[in-house]
Amino acid sequence: MPLRSTATARQERLGAELRKMREAAGTTARDTARLLGTDPAKVSHIEAGRLGVSEERLRRLAAFYECGDTALIDALVAMANGQGRKGWWEAYRGVVPAALLDVAELEHHAVHLRTIQITHIPGVFQTEDYTRTVFGYAIPPLPENELEARVAQRLERSGVLYRDAAPPYEALVHEAALRMRFGGGKVARAQLEHIQELSHLPHISVRVIPFAADGHIGSGHAMLYASGPVQALDTVQIDSAHGISFLHAAPHLANYRILYDTLAAVALDRARSRDFIHTISRDL
Repeated sequence: MPLRSTATARQERLGAELRKMREAAGTTARDTARLLGTDPAKVSHIEAGRLGVSEERLRRLAAFYECGDTALIDALVAMANGQGRKGWWEAYRGVVPAALLDVAELEHHAVHLRTIQITHIPGVFQTEDYTRTVFGYAIPPLPENELEARVAQRLERSGVLYRDAAPPYEALVHEAALRMRFGGGKVARAQLEHIQELSHLPHISVRVIPFAADGHIGSGHAMLYASGPVQALDTVQIDSAHGISFLHAAPHLANYRILYDTLAAVALDRARSRDFIHTISRDL
């Protein structure tokens, strides 16, 4: 199989899990290469996500590494079998930054999504006008064609909310994000009305962290927690001034689960949150 010019975050994750499995077994890349009848460089490419791996090879590796976690192995096989399939986000490759496509792929394959947002409305909840305003604030300004592509790609991401067997989506949104007037009062009001509509869907939970909440004290920051078919394949996506990062080390995952639970404990329930959003919308 030829090397990929660019490995997606999901492909890199598959390779990383194989590397973890090998290291846990105390096996060298040279030993693995000998098993597969190849050279260590190709093993490195597999573990970096630049080279695919067949189901037969993956199961051979799992047996060689004496991995007895059948649920994890089956999940990795499913990932490997899907390597050749292109998702809708691939239509934007080369125009939209690859990390934004990785977020769409992460959401598409997740079995459960949880997000914390402090200053912005969650991406998949955003209206077109709100999204265009947010991307319009980019520094330096985006070229018109890239701006439009980013808007279109973000709006298409919202399809994860409406498809058959859509994953449960839980959002903790800080009051600050709800009061930000991106695009002015009219755009902000339409955005809040859209969130209220979404909050009535049975698989979507929107809960507000009010300014008055005790115990928050600025301890939270934006993140997306995407649950995989097994906990070992969970991923956290965070934004920063330097770009998008994906975390999947067990300690990081545990910390972000605690963070989410901590903030959920001080958030309003779904009904009170809906009323709270309505009040803010009415006052715009």
